[in-house]
Amino acid sequence: MKAKIDKNLCVGSQDCISACPEVFKMEGEKAAVQIDQVPKEAEDKCRTARDGCPAGAISIE
Repeated sequence: MKAKIDKNLCVGSQDCISACPEVFKMEGEKAAVQIDQVPKEAEDKCRTARDGCPAGAISIE
């Protein structure tokens, strides 16, 4: 599983970081993915981050 953030949609709420700090981090005022592959143990938290993103900026493949 891979997570992606659309920087054009990201509003910098940091909700993704609260939900899944293993995968997401801040780069300036926007969120970013900090690892290529989501660890198996973080997949549910990553989905929670995607579902809770107020801007819909997170996608998972």
